[in-house]
Amino acid sequence: MSGLLERGFGMVEHLVMHPEGCTLSALSTALDLPLSATHRLLTELIRLGYVRQHPSHGTYLLTIKLVAMGLSFLSSSGITDVAQPLLDRMAAEAGELVRLAVVDGESLTFVAKAQGATRGLRYDPDMGLSVPLSCSAAGHVWLSTMTDEEALQRVARQGFGKPEQFGPKAPTTMKALLGHLKLARSRGFSVIVEVFAPAMSAMAAPVRDAGGRVIGVVTIAGPMIRLTEERMLALGPVLMQTANEVGRASSGSELFRKRA
Repeated sequence: MSGLLERGFGMVEHLVMHPEGCTLSALSTALDLPLSATHRLLTELIRLGYVRQHPSHGTYLLTIKLVAMGLSFLSSSGITDVAQPLLDRMAAEAGELVRLAVVDGESLTFVAKAQGATRGLRYDPDMGLSVPLSCSAAGHVWLSTMTDEEALQRVARQGFGKPEQFGPKAPTTMKALLGHLKLARSRGFSVIVEVFAPAMSAMAAPVRDAGGRVIGVVTIAGPMIRLTEERMLALGPVLMQTANEVGRASSGSELFRKRA
């Protein structure tokens, strides 16, 4: 049963990354499953309402059932009511994309955002995805709240990923990563330039609950031509204040209380 569940969730996760849909053969190849097993899984997911087959060209796509479930979960958790006004204010101050990620086991997942860029280039990546720890501002600042040993263990379990998928300055060794973490600890927030993506910058500060436990991260991200390192250092105190306010308000969210 566990193998079946793993394959089913693997298929859903793959389809999340392909909103245009996938053919049966493409799914079979990507998931390393026989065509017959792939078809059986798809048939079951269609029966449950998570997948549909396009009537014209036969590709398989996710339905909005997962989206509806996620939105319902976030709404009932109270996280939007708690964090959104604070994210909106920070986005207006920074003029860039501001996001909130919550700690979920050994990973960080973005759950809320506010777009402060009103013109020009707007950075607005997908939500709901797990954060790569080794090459993101969110990952760096979260890791900086741990001991080096614990941080490196988490990165080792997740891996560094493929360098070509990130920015030219993404760390690819433990030694290089530790340099980023040391700087984030000394500042109280992380700063990256062309680490997660080419020509992009980002910064992040940890969100702590009343007991001092890290329950999330607030980030600012945008094009490096606007979000320069000098600009990020100036925004640092405001970002940390916003993260602190989210932390103080976290008791009003069931989602935060459970993570604590």
